[in-house]
Amino acid sequence: MAFSSGFARGHARYFRWTCGLVAAGLFALTVSIAEAQWGRRWRGGPPRFPTAVKTDRSFAFARVMFQSIRREPGGYGWSTDYPLSDANFMIRLSELTTTPVSLDPHGEPNHVVVRLTDPELFDYPFVFMSDVGTVFFTDDEAGGLRRYLEQGGFLWVDDFWGPSAWDTWRGEIRKALPSSQYPITDLSLDHPIFSGLFDLEGFPQIPSIQHWRRSGGVTTSERGVRSAEPHFRGISDQEGRLMVLMTHNTDIADGWEREGEDAEYFHRFSIDAYAVGINVLMYAMTH
Repeated sequence: MAFSSGFARGHARYFRWTCGLVAAGLFALTVSIAEAQWGRRWRGGPPRFPTAVKTDRSFAFARVMFQSIRREPGGYGWSTDYPLSDANFMIRLSELTTTPVSLDPHGEPNHVVVRLTDPELFDYPFVFMSDVGTVFFTDDEAGGLRRYLEQGGFLWVDDFWGPSAWDTWRGEIRKALPSSQYPITDLSLDHPIFSGLFDLEGFPQIPSIQHWRRSGGVTTSERGVRSAEPHFRGISDQEGRLMVLMTHNTDIADGWEREGEDAEYFHRFSIDAYAVGINVLMYAMTH
């Protein structure tokens, strides 16, 4: 389908969903529900491509597959935190808001994996990438990403730590969005992306559960002093719409993936991770 017109219809549809979101004051109540279900895990198989997954018009979490040119400690390239983070986010989205999510015949979340060269990319107005400090874009992939973003799509990249990972990502995103046209900016807490439903008190630094356990629950910076401060950065289009969110020196998706493994980790990190995630999705689907 033509992406621009299709996304105009899609954004209107998602806006109707988010108009029915629960009030922020109900978060404590919904967290108690989440606690009652703490310990649930969802297991998936190989990548679920759109051609093999029959989704409806409800929300489906879409993750971008890419090739890696190097390995980061604790990372697995595009599949880092997959598939549990994607599935758990969809489940919690349906519990904490009135947003309908796409389910398969067994009642499991219909999350998908897409490539930047796939025509199906344009069926998903929100896409996610993890461990992008290892990414390499071909010319075709960079071109596909640029078309996707300029025609209304939204990209969130997460879970890359330290200056080396940042430099790798910055070099690759510049293939699609050159700095002369699309500068990278540091976002402040008063940006509307951070207050759509839940008001954030700060930018959370969420470590992988493995790092948190190895440190005895003491540190959240996975690269020591090189990643001590989390950065929430963005790239906007010519009209000021934020179209790329970059959460650097933090692993928001691990708060989704690992929510059922440790009660203390859940309380300390997963609640904030879901608050950030739902705010980001709400912004992406209404701007």
